[in-house]
Amino acid sequence: MKAMAEPTVKSERLYQGRVVGLRVDTVRLSNGTLASREIVEHPGAVCVVPLDQGKNVLLVRQYRKAAERSLLEVPAGTLEPGEDPVACAHRELEEETGCRAGEMRELVSFYTSPGFCTEVIHAFVARDLTRGRPLEAEDEELEVVSVPLAEAVSLVRRGEIRDAKSIAALLLALDAVPRPGRRRL
Repeated sequence: MKAMAEPTVKSERLYQGRVVGLRVDTVRLSNGTLASREIVEHPGAVCVVPLDQGKNVLLVRQYRKAAERSLLEVPAGTLEPGEDPVACAHRELEEETGCRAGEMRELVSFYTSPGFCTEVIHAFVARDLTRGRPLEAEDEELEVVSVPLAEAVSLVRRGEIRDAKSIAALLLALDAVPRPGRRRL
């Protein structure tokens, strides 16, 4: 397969916010045609599937303005500039659930919407949890919900967990949990 590229001819920044930026790139296609690409710049994020000894997963319920509803999600957050994804995963887990993890293992990294966004999410499974109290965030209201991992996957299948990072991470976490007759990843 031929490697394709779209060299940038011109780039214009339209917006820079606290979390995202927006630029419009003019690119040259292989046939010489110029095309426009709208790019949302995002520093990347992490999401964590925290599993306790009983194979329960800790989820967070929070209102998401873009969706105009409360969503049940795995704990997640944005990477700080230069921050290591593992360190971010530990930080977000503690901030959102109050838990510290003795083990943090990366499941996968993926683009959220590569057609227009630079965001890459690093998904982790956390084990050997020590429970504490979630930190009070000034700009977030969270409810921590504990459900068996199998029930969380059922919530995905029933369309009750609808956010992509949570869906991907929960389904991948199934393979990370030892089950009788099955090898652990």
